[in-house]
Amino acid sequence: MDRTQGQPEPVERPATAPVPAVTAPAPPATASAAPAPVAAGPAVARVVTLTAGDFTLTVNPVDGSEIEPRRPGTGGSAPAKRDAAGRAARDTAARPPVLPGAATPATLLLAREEERERLVRLLGRGRSVRLTGPAGSGRSSLLDAVAADCTRLAPDGVIRLSGYGHQQPGELLHALYAAVYEASRERPERTQLLARVRDIGAIVLLDDLEMGGAALDELLRATPECAYLLAATPDTRAPSDDSHLEEMFLGGLGGADCVQLLEAGIGRALTEEETAWAGDLRFASEGLPLRFVQAAALLRQRDERNLSSAGDEDEEPGVFEERPRDAAVIPLPTLAEGAAPAELLASRVSESARAALRIACALGGELPHHAHLPALVGDTHADAAVAELLGCGLITPVGTRYRLAAGVARQLEEAGYGDTAAEEARTAARHYAWWTGHASVTPERVAAEADAVLAALAGADVVAAVLLARTAAPAFAASRHWEAWERVLRSGAEAARKAGEVAEQAYFHHELGVLALCEGRLDRARAELEASIGLKGALADKRGTVAGRRALALVADREKAGVEVSPPLRLEPPAVAPASAPAAGTTPAAGTTPAAEAVTTVLPVAGSSAAPVTPVAPVTPVVPVTPVVPVIGRSEAPTTLTEVFEEAFPLNPKPAPPVVPAVAGPTRAPRRQPLRKPVLLAAGALTVVALGTVMALAMSGSDDPGTPAGGDGPAASSTPTPGASAPGVPGTSGNDPAQDPGTPAPDATDPGSPESAQTPDPNQPPRPPSRKPVTPSPSQKPSPDGPKPPSPDPSPTPSAPTPTPTQPDPTPTATATPASPTATS
Repeated sequence: MDRTQGQPEPVERPATAPVPAVTAPAPPATASAAPAPVAAGPAVARVVTLTAGDFTLTVNPVDGSEIEPRRPGTGGSAPAKRDAAGRAARDTAARPPVLPGAATPATLLLAREEERERLVRLLGRGRSVRLTGPAGSGRSSLLDAVAADCTRLAPDGVIRLSGYGHQQPGELLHALYAAVYEASRERPERTQLLARVRDIGAIVLLDDLEMGGAALDELLRATPECAYLLAATPDTRAPSDDSHLEEMFLGGLGGADCVQLLEAGIGRALTEEETAWAGDLRFASEGLPLRFVQAAALLRQRDERNLSSAGDEDEEPGVFEERPRDAAVIPLPTLAEGAAPAELLASRVSESARAALRIACALGGELPHHAHLPALVGDTHADAAVAELLGCGLITPVGTRYRLAAGVARQLEEAGYGDTAAEEARTAARHYAWWTGHASVTPERVAAEADAVLAALAGADVVAAVLLARTAAPAFAASRHWEAWERVLRSGAEAARKAGEVAEQAYFHHELGVLALCEGRLDRARAELEASIGLKGALADKRGTVAGRRALALVADREKAGVEVSPPLRLEPPAVAPASAPAAGTTPAAGTTPAAEAVTTVLPVAGSSAAPVTPVAPVTPVVPVTPVVPVIGRSEAPTTLTEVFEEAFPLNPKPAPPVVPAVAGPTRAPRRQPLRKPVLLAAGALTVVALGTVMALAMSGSDDPGTPAGGDGPAASSTPTPGASAPGVPGTSGNDPAQDPGTPAPDATDPGSPESAQTPDPNQPPRPPSRKPVTPSPSQKPSPDGPKPPSPDPSPTPSAPTPTPTQPDPTPTATATPASPTATS
C-alpha cells in the first residue's frame, strides 16, 4: 500500500487467518485458526492485480484500488488462444447449471427443420444472419440446435453470448475476447482489444440482442472474421442498410404441431374436448410455442388433481395435507386462462416456488441462482423450485441464469405478487452483501450473478445499498466485468450521499476516477479524483489522500502526453495577441493603436519598375475606452446621509465623454444642404413668439372689480412681462439696483400712500405681495353681495417713507386679487 512519512508499508491480512494477502481467492480458514471478531467490512482482504492497458491495477477492497504505470517488459503481447478442450470446458461453464429434483421434460423443436438447415448453410459460408421472432417463439431452442451443427465449421469454434442488457458493443467485445483468449488477469485497452478480436474466427451465437444501428455496425466491423447469428425481437432497433445481414423471421406453429407439442408435454393423447381447446388457444396466441408449454403444464396439473381426488374419495382428509382437497373434478381452463396462465399456474405450485416468484418480481424478473433460494426463502428444499417453475414455463434460461418468461412478470404483479417487493429486495440485498464478500466466492461467480445483484441494489434501502455496493464493487472489478463495476459504484455513491456516509462516498468516487483513468476518460477521472481527495481531506485520511493524488498525477501526465482529446474540467483565460510596435520615427494617431494604422499594399504595374502604394483604411478601428471615475472622490467611506446622497446624486453634472477623433480616411466632397434648415429655424422662431404672446395674455389679469381677469377667478401671473417696470416702483428697469432689505415696501392698501391713488392697469401683471401683513378694514372685507370700493379715510395720515427702487424677484410668486366671493376657493 501507500508509504506515508517514511513508515513501513503495512501488509493486508485476512480477517479469518494470519496468512498474507494473495492475488487468488483465499482458501477458507482452517479449524486451528482462532475465531475472528465480526467486522463491518469484507471478511477477507482479497487483493487482485490486473493489467489494464498501460497501467497495473491493484484491486483492494479495504483501502481502495491503486493504479500505477505498467513496468517495462510486462504485458503488451497477445495471449494464447484456447484449444478445443479449453473451449469445451468454457461451453460447459456457460450453460445453465443442472437443477436439483426431477428432470424436466425436454422441449421439442417442431417445424423448424427448414430454418435450421438454412441457418447452418449461411453460417458455413461466413454470412451473418439476424433471426427475428416474438418472445416465446423458440429462438433460444433453435440457437441450441444450430450450435450443435456448427461445432467444426470455424477455427475458433462456436461461442455463445448473451446480449441482454447491452446497448453498446464494448462489453460484448470484451466477453468475446475472454472466451477465445486465455487472459484471466488482463483487460486490454480499446486499441489492443480491437487488434486482437480482429483475428478471431468463430461462429458467434448472440441471443437476446438489444442493440442495432451504428452500435451493431461497430460490432460487425470490429470482428470481420466472425459469422454472427443474432436473435432479436421485432421491437429491437433494425440494423443499418450497410450491415449486409441476412434477415429471417420466426413465426408460430401450425395446428398439428401445437397438438403434438401438447401431447409431448402431458405424455398422452388429447381428447376431443382438449383438441378443440388447443385449436382455440392457437388462434388466440398465434401459435407461440411458449404458450403451449404453459398449456401442457396446466393440463398436467389438472390430471394430477383429478387423479388424486378420485383415489382419495373413500379416505378422510388428513390434518397434515399441504393443500385442501378439491370438491369436484377440475374442468378445462378457459381460453383467457390459457392465454394468460401465470396466475393459475402459480396458484398450483409449491409454497417455495411461489416465494421464488415473489423474489423474481421484486428483482425485476431476475431469478437468483438456486443455491441462494434456501437462504432467501427460508426453506432447505427451495432449490428444487427452479425445476418446478421451469417445467411450468414460468421461467426461461438466459445464458447461465434464469429469469421470468415473457409476460409472466406483468401477470404476477396484477395478481398481487409484487406487493412485498420492497421487503424482498431488502432481504436479497443483505444476502448478496454477505455472499459477495465471502472468501470462498470467486469474482467470476459474482460476475455470473451480476444482474440479480444489480437488481437487488436498485430496490434496497440506502443502508443495505451502501453495504452491498461496498462488497460487490471489488468483485466486479476483479472479474473484469467493468460495466457492472461502474453501475455498482454510481449506485453506491448515490446511496452513500443519501445515508451521510462520507467515507464510503469518498471510496466510490476514488474507484470511479480509477475506472475512468483505465478507460481513457481523463476529464471524468479528474473530476472524480478531485471529489474523492476533497472528501478524504475532510476526514483527515492521509493515506487515501496520497493514493488519490498519485492517481491524479497520472491523469496530468496523460493530459500532457496528449492522450485524451477532450479538454480537462478547468477554465483558462484566452490568450491575448500582443500588438505590433510602431515603426521607428512614426507616431500613431490619437485615439488609435499601432495595429489600427493603415496597411500598404504593393501592386505591380505593367511597364513600370515601381509599384504604387495604396493606403488601405483599417476595417475596425480600436477606440480607447474611458475608465469610469467616481464623481466625488473620497479617501474614506461616507458617514452621513448627506454625503451618501451627494455621491449618488452629484450637484455638478458629469463631464461629457471625450470626443474620439475620426479616423483619417478618404475625404469626400461636401454635399449641398437644402434650404430646409433656415425654413425650420424661422418657423421655430415664429412659434416661440406666438407662444409667448398667448402665455402673456393668458397670465395677465385686471384689478377692476367689474371685469375680473380670467373670468370669475382671481388674476394670477407667474412670469413678469419683459420691458415692464416692477409694480409699485415706477421708473425701474432690469438694471436698477436691488431694494434695501431693511426698507419695507410701501403698501398699496394704505390710503395715504402714492400707490393707493393710482388706478391698476389691466395690462400690467399684479403687484407682488407686501412683506408686512396688512389687516383689511371692515369696509374692505368681502361681502356676500360682491366687492365694495374702498371708502376714503378723512383723517390725515403720516407721510410714507420714500420708496427705494427695487428689482423684481427672478422668480415672482403668483398673487391673487380678491374680485369675487369665489376668489378664495
